Amino acid sequence: MLENMPKDLKTHAYVLRRTNYGEADRILNLITPVGKISVMAKGVRKPKSKLAGGIEMFSLILVNLHFGKSEMAVLTSSKMEKFYGEILKDLSRMELASEILKKVSKASDSVDSSEFFEIVDICLSSLDAGLDTNLIYAWFSLNLARVMGEEINLYFDADGNKLNVDTKYSWNNFEKVFYVDEEGEIDANTIKILRLLVSSKLDVIFRIKNISEYAPVILEISKAF
Repeated sequence: MLENMPKDLKTHAYVLRRTNYGEADRILNLITPVGKISVMAKGVRKPKSKLAGGIEMFSLILVNLHFGKSEMAVLTSSKMEKFYGEILKDLSRMELASEILKKVSKASDSVDSSEFFEIVDICLSSLDAGLDTNLIYAWFSLNLARVMGEEINLYFDADGNKLNVDTKYSWNNFEKVFYVDEEGEIDANTIKILRLLVSSKLDVIFRIKNISEYAPVILEISKAF
């Protein structure tokens, strides 16, 4: 996706990782609508740097990048457009946000997809809004797996039979399949919500009545991915 990149690029981005370099510079890993980009922010650690305020973690930023002969782009300007400060007020939300960024950083090293930016954007805004962290994590895990080519099978059970609305199921975490179980917690509504999780944005999911009741079992399923 980064092939044929223009010499100068203006784009929105999220900082996945910041690494100090030399006496005053930083290397940034950014996730953008065109993919992951490694960037050198020169002099950003100096007290009067104009770049520093625009490369905060958990922030939607607007950056100008210059691509020269080096494999690493150079940050020429940066502007914070939105800071998700509410995340920093809750340790569990901050830890989840950090985990999301780390997993996207790792995944984007092996798969080139514009969807990573949207996934980060949706998750950070939802965490900042105080929405159910279990559902956010479940949505994130299932959609990251989908982008990575490991989508959950929501149409057939362990025996290859179509999932039935009148049947109860349990989840096999090792095989990553549903199996028929009269005492199972998974019903037709659970399956419907899981299908929505991999086909819709989070704001749609949170409109579902009593959605939080399904969060624990959905979270356990998503952990397999």
